Amino acid sequence: MPRVSVIIPAYNGDRYIAETIESVLHQTYSDYKIIVIDDGSKDNTRQAVEPYLQRLRYIYQENQGVAAARNHGLRLAQGEFIAFLDQDDVLRPDKLAAQVAYLDANPQIGMVHSGWQRIDHRGEPLGVVEPWHQAPQLDLEAWVWWKPVLLSAMMFRRSWVEKANGLDTAFKQACDVDLALRLTLMGCETGWLRQITVGYREHDRNDSRNTPLQAQENEKALDKFFSLPHIPDSIRQLEQKCRYYTLVWSAWRLYLTGHTAEMQTYLEKSLHYTPFSPSETILDWINNFSTYTADYGRPFDAFSLSNSQEWKQLVSLALA
Repeated sequence: MPRVSVIIPAYNGDRYIAETIESVLHQTYSDYKIIVIDDGSKDNTRQAVEPYLQRLRYIYQENQGVAAARNHGLRLAQGEFIAFLDQDDVLRPDKLAAQVAYLDANPQIGMVHSGWQRIDHRGEPLGVVEPWHQAPQLDLEAWVWWKPVLLSAMMFRRSWVEKANGLDTAFKQACDVDLALRLTLMGCETGWLRQITVGYREHDRNDSRNTPLQAQENEKALDKFFSLPHIPDSIRQLEQKCRYYTLVWSAWRLYLTGHTAEMQTYLEKSLHYTPFSPSETILDWINNFSTYTADYGRPFDAFSLSNSQEWKQLVSLALA
């Protein structure tokens, strides 16, 4: 029985999935089993996986969404540890070895997280993400506040994921955020492995490019979390500011991907939760947009934004 089950959900992934599988096969750690769940692909995903069928388990299912595909993989998994890997991401060669060693050395830890390299469609580097600088300790407050989830950069003890009943299939994108929040509330501890373990590929077919859906599900994940029983009072007191900054972040993502009308809607929503005066709120929007854009490695055109019709309407509403 392998110690690690590497679960790769696939949907129309023929462009990159062979490279993704190769990145697992070239690990310095060998005690693993790859499980590919093809979630109803209409392209050549099956053909791309075919050369590797002797070295992994391939299952085809009718399209049900990424959460259902991951859950199917979980039901087939036998390993003590679970590593989810998206169909277009690539592991660094020592990813599995380093995370297994961390979990073995820290038996109280239920999930280990790490950093990632942003790469483009060719695999060229775009930037490094090291979330431990913002959240040095991934306790419940840090998860609620920062939500620094990337499943490909994580590893879980299978017992904890099963205890949480897997991923919530009601989510198309935010099932990872929901899982991390639920696990942490249940008492599952997270540890940082402070190194880059995976390349996160950004391209024109990323699910995360559907920013209107991403924004909706970020709200939905917080609605679900704050409706759960037994949330500590200290965490409940963060709800208003957490909702404010989540709405501002979603608005920035919408702005970044050209959805300016939706950006306006989410910033309007943030006015209901802002801890600042109207003028301070407008300045805070600008500061956050600037910071997020810089972290993303892009220039921020504050002049263009502030002169847009949507922004002028927002300022008038905020100051009214």
